[in-house]
Amino acid sequence: MDKRNRYLYFILIIIVIMMGLLSRKVDSMPTFIKTYLPDTLWGLMVFFIMAFIFNKSSTLKITIYSLIFSYCIEISQLYHGVFIDNIRRTTLGGLVLGFGFLWSDLVCYSVGVLIGYLLDKYYIK
Repeated sequence: MDKRNRYLYFILIIIVIMMGLLSRKVDSMPTFIKTYLPDTLWGLMVFFIMAFIFNKSSTLKITIYSLIFSYCIEISQLYHGVFIDNIRRTTLGGLVLGFGFLWSDLVCYSVGVLIGYLLDKYYIK
């Protein structure tokens, strides 16, 4: 595997973050898209972050790392201690850690990571 261009992945991360934040602000989107798009973009962002960090790793490894990280974050939402809930109450903490476990989030993360895999494997290369 060739080394990935970190500048490109940094730009992709920023674009996906902006799209994710915008998707939470636009009220005119259909309910289905408004409900699931932000978490799908979150999964895509995680994939691009992993590709940025592990820029020499295979696309498959990055996909696995991304899914494990995303699933761990979602599963962590089952725990509600005072310390972690105080972090979740901050804007950044809420965006990164989320608030409550949802099975649908795992599906959205998987779709976002799959999109990242396909882009990385067939388009970006």
